[in-house]
Amino acid sequence: MKTQLSVIVIVKNEAHNIEACLESVSFADDIVIVDAESIDDTVTLAKKYTDSIFIKSWQGFAAAKQFAVQKTKYPWVLWLDADERVMPELAREIQQILSSNPKYATFTVARRAYFLGRWIHHSGWYPGRVARLFNKEKAEFNNVAVHEGLKVNGNIGELQNDLLHFTDPNIFHYFSKFNRYTTLATEELAKKGKKFKLTDIIIRPWWQFVRMYFIRRGFLDGIQGLLLALFSSAYVFTKYAKLWERNSIIKSQ
Repeated sequence: MKTQLSVIVIVKNEAHNIEACLESVSFADDIVIVDAESIDDTVTLAKKYTDSIFIKSWQGFAAAKQFAVQKTKYPWVLWLDADERVMPELAREIQQILSSNPKYATFTVARRAYFLGRWIHHSGWYPGRVARLFNKEKAEFNNVAVHEGLKVNGNIGELQNDLLHFTDPNIFHYFSKFNRYTTLATEELAKKGKKFKLTDIIIRPWWQFVRMYFIRRGFLDGIQGLLLALFSSAYVFTKYAKLWERNSIIKSQ
């Protein structure tokens, strides 16, 4: 069953992911890809599923996604990352909702993350609901540099089935994103006028670990839960250390 749904995916060098991602949304009538100048076979593989492929220099996550939305054909849009999969149960639910004149402007979905060979069910990652299915006439992307989201004008509903997220197959992959994401997070802090304090690198990382591993029961996620809490603590430490570095450079100029 087809439905008037547009799907947007922002990609760069996702040849290892793109086919499985797009196959999972083959029920959609419109798929828009914005490619940030990939140097692998991402675009070639994506052409098997859609002709709506736009190659653009990188201007940030939110800008790329808002551009993709502008290229969609239908009011209802599903936003996906290349490492995410819409399973048949979720696909059927989306089709049923859109065929019944939805009363909500946006729907959130729970993401189930596959991290280092294990599905994460605790640690604050699950259900970790995110707004992904939205009416583009009632929602738009904010301009946050990292972990961008939607500004919604209207009521928000909840999808009942999970979106699968194959986030980090190995530790190398996690840390290949680590430096870029912590820099973007630091820039976001600076934009908000945040000033560095010593407690930012002493207390905040420790609290992040305690919250994820103990309060949010990451210990139930096995060794992966321990690593996730430690890595997340390191992320917080690095983000604020980069803020200190940024502030120090500005002061010395």
